[in-house]
Amino acid sequence: MASIQASSRKRKNKGLGEKNKRKKKDQDLSDVRKLGQQLLSSRAHINNLPLLLNFLSPTTSYPPEFLLESLLSLQSFFTPLLPQLPSSSAKPTEDPESIYQIWVRSKFDEFVQCLIQLSVSSTTSEEALREVVLDTLMECVKIGNAGKFHSSIYQKFIYSMVYSIAEADTLLNLLVSKYFKYIDVRYFTCISLEKLIRTLDVKDCSDVRPKTEDTENESPARASGQLLIRNIHHVISKIPTLEQLDEKSEYEVWNESGVFTKEGAKESKKIKRTEGKDGKVKSSKGVSSSVKISKKMKLKFSKAWMAFLGLPLPIDVYKEVLVTLHQAVIPYLSNPIMLCDFLTRSYDIGGVISVMALSSLFVLMTEHGLEYPNLYGKLYALLVPSIFIAKHRAKFLQLLDSCLKSPLLPAYLAASFAKKLSRLALTVPPSGGLVIIALIHNLLRRHPSINCLVHQEDNGEVAKDVSSIKPGIDLFNNEETDILKTSAMRSSLWEIDTLRHHYCPPVSRFVLSLENDLTVRSKTTEVAIKDFSSGSYATIFREEIRRRVKQVPLAFYKAIPTSLFSESDFAGWSFQSD
Repeated sequence: MASIQASSRKRKNKGLGEKNKRKKKDQDLSDVRKLGQQLLSSRAHINNLPLLLNFLSPTTSYPPEFLLESLLSLQSFFTPLLPQLPSSSAKPTEDPESIYQIWVRSKFDEFVQCLIQLSVSSTTSEEALREVVLDTLMECVKIGNAGKFHSSIYQKFIYSMVYSIAEADTLLNLLVSKYFKYIDVRYFTCISLEKLIRTLDVKDCSDVRPKTEDTENESPARASGQLLIRNIHHVISKIPTLEQLDEKSEYEVWNESGVFTKEGAKESKKIKRTEGKDGKVKSSKGVSSSVKISKKMKLKFSKAWMAFLGLPLPIDVYKEVLVTLHQAVIPYLSNPIMLCDFLTRSYDIGGVISVMALSSLFVLMTEHGLEYPNLYGKLYALLVPSIFIAKHRAKFLQLLDSCLKSPLLPAYLAASFAKKLSRLALTVPPSGGLVIIALIHNLLRRHPSINCLVHQEDNGEVAKDVSSIKPGIDLFNNEETDILKTSAMRSSLWEIDTLRHHYCPPVSRFVLSLENDLTVRSKTTEVAIKDFSSGSYATIFREEIRRRVKQVPLAFYKAIPTSLFSESDFAGWSFQSD
């Protein structure tokens, strides 16, 4: 009985303790709210400012409610004062008001620093709180520089996000979804990334350090090396492309009196302020302003990307960049030719890197006038059996067909590619055989001068060379890397004839298309390489089971066979059983 009473008393005391704890928490929260109300009501309570800032310090472990309450109070306090506050570098005078203003400015800088640390801190586990912190920080960026975009605060924020180890992706997704639609935010993101990259002391992927120590205390755990480069790539690749605007449209800006409106006092008065459907303020100075904004944005976008491509990229980042470069970067550079060094170096590496660099290199050559004499030599070297099972083979094979499309190509070059492809047809999978037949079909149709590979005539100089060669000898040198020395024009496409007996029916059927006279262009058409470039065993099988067969071969015997072969199969031979 005594033990029951003791247990009951213990539970009662525990319940009272929890009740008192909740009451204490509510009382503390009300105290925080009271500190904020007093601060907003009178200067007499200005000493509440450091107390509220203390709740935002990452070194303290206050509940999220305390952080949110103090954050809202501080934002309400600083927002109306920011246009009148002096700069952070201003020196105080003997005037008490000046001393007060500079002190408040120092507290605002401390407030911003706390916001940056909270945004990248792993202790800010609640996504809603992190979003509020980001929104407050971006409001400070918007008006923190006497009502203009505060690039210094934003740069510190980008630095901290890139150096963050755990929360970079979460924070970046919030920034992209809410603020990357504003052209000035994208503009200063490019500037911040370029400045960050320029301050890196890059030795290799495993050792990337900042030259300056300005961001040393911004976060306790800092990314370095390959992780830092990956974080930079995540940010720069998420910057939206510069959309083309018509005459009646304008870019949406986060700060309507920012960098894109500093064109002089007279011109600033002409800025039109319009409000979109989402309630956001837009600014415009007509068509000329959109053109200027586009030029400025392209310039900073180009500088950021060129700085990034100068880093020692990890191989996975390298491949991701090459895959998207021709679509997401080149069209939006101020001068795409500046990429030629990076792309030619990538193309010279060989293997899959060369295949992935070919798309961007081809765009520069066809659309921007780049001259690259070694293109066909490097392209020829990429023709190996493994290319027909590579991940990016479809794009490569289509570009290969495009590179060989010009009728001005010399005959020896077209013949070397045709002969190299036909030799590969003997060893590649059936899907590779199909695309090779399509490529050779287009080569023979575009370049009538190499039709001698299909049928050599015994006349002229060719006859003198061929007459001294033993039958069955192929003069083509498959191991030669120099296209001029392959002797392809003295050979023939005998490999294509062997494909008529290929074990895969689609290959043996498709090769019959080469029996037509391809020199008569009016009666023939080019084959679309994209229809075959992504082929595999699975696609061939699916096509075959969908194919309607009119005649089906049957094995029929009037009598049960007594042997594997009949005597008529081996006329003149006799078989004796032991």
